[in-house]
Amino acid sequence: MKNSIKILLLASFFAIVSCKQNSETETSETTESAPTESVGQEGVQDETSNPNIVQIASGSKDHTTLVTAVKAAGLVTSLSNAGPFTVFAPTNAAFDKLPKGTVEGLLKPEKKGDLENILGYHTYVGVLKTEYMQDGQEYDMVFGGKVKITKQGEKTFVNNSEIVASIETSNGIIHVIGDVLLPK
Repeated sequence: MKNSIKILLLASFFAIVSCKQNSETETSETTESAPTESVGQEGVQDETSNPNIVQIASGSKDHTTLVTAVKAAGLVTSLSNAGPFTVFAPTNAAFDKLPKGTVEGLLKPEKKGDLENILGYHTYVGVLKTEYMQDGQEYDMVFGGKVKITKQGEKTFVNNSEIVASIETSNGIIHVIGDVLLPK
């Protein structure tokens, strides 16, 4: 799967480069040109494609803290790529349940690794639809640790946090939850 993603990214890169028209004029060898910013899959916007996980989350007023954390951890490109991914997405209210100062502390550059681990614990490679989840199942998450699924009637829980909504995206599925999942 990793090779497929690499090939897809390489093909996309060459397609973008070959389609781009060069309107810059040549500069002398002694003049440095400003570096250009690379736009990956997260920068693709059109009228016909379905939005990806990051685009859906960015449009949700209930997930601004999550989106800020994804940006601070440098995971926008990863979660915008083909996937498929399942993201258990805590709401802003879920982050508010954490001890005061926790979120602010994790957003600091020196805590990027910790933030990546926490967000990775909310991400599964593959699509997990609630209708196929079984009581007692466990899934290995991206950055280590397992989450446990429980069922109570028609309700589905991940680590005892209820999945209150599920949103299919172009590169996977988002399950909205009311708690931040912490690796054990």
